[in-house]
Amino acid sequence: MAGQSRGERAKLPVLIVLHQEHSTPGRVGHFLTRMGYALDIRRPRFDDPLPATLEQHAGAVVFGGPNSANDEDAFICREIQWMSVPLREQKPLLGICLGAQMLARNLGARVFCHVDQHAEVGYYPIHPTMEGRAAHDPWPDHVYQWHREGFDLPAGATLLAKGGEAFPVQAFRSGPAAYALQFHPEVTYAMSCRWTTRGAHRMALPGAKPRPSHFADRAVYDYSERMWLQGFLERWLASGDAPAASAAPKQEALRRAASAMPAREAEAVTAP
Repeated sequence: MAGQSRGERAKLPVLIVLHQEHSTPGRVGHFLTRMGYALDIRRPRFDDPLPATLEQHAGAVVFGGPNSANDEDAFICREIQWMSVPLREQKPLLGICLGAQMLARNLGARVFCHVDQHAEVGYYPIHPTMEGRAAHDPWPDHVYQWHREGFDLPAGATLLAKGGEAFPVQAFRSGPAAYALQFHPEVTYAMSCRWTTRGAHRMALPGAKPRPSHFADRAVYDYSERMWLQGFLERWLASGDAPAASAAPKQEALRRAASAMPAREAEAVTAP
């Protein structure tokens, strides 16, 4: 069904790949359901199969989990290899945290722990690039993180957002429709309560935020992250409509993004 329009794809479910028995897709699931998409939830860790093609799906979201993309578990290796399916078919693919790291590995990039074992657990600043602003704007100032590994930018991928010195690559796009997010825009208040309770030991890692700051910062930053996610998902699903945008609209988007950036940053970027 290579010629499907967005309207036709809206009748198809979105594949949801989760990694724990009781995990949920959180806000991503809420927004997709409101947009009219059914959710086809699979848990490969518990032997759920992944489809050989995404012809019967509007796209796929691969979520986070406690594993590492460097683990040799059979399901991790299968998922990394499976990501070649949506990449080859140019169907919308979104990796979040572990899912983003698996996408990076599929594309040949390194996934690593910080040399001083630093982690990002809580809210941290994020800085969209000009290409990131052209893809979707405005971005939130801070995003919710829960990870102790990061990844390099894959060869040929477009950097969409930068983080701090410990984990500088926070979001990228590969091809027209594959996106990776190191952070967790899907986390609801209930999920945050569970994570900070069951995963309390993670907050003892170097660089992690204490539990009270998770909720104090949530009151400040959550609204903008939630609004960003809703708009991002709409743009992401539309990214599978055509293999590539025409040059003129892309250049206009880049021009608008540059005008929204500080002059010094805009001058330092040359549009392709």
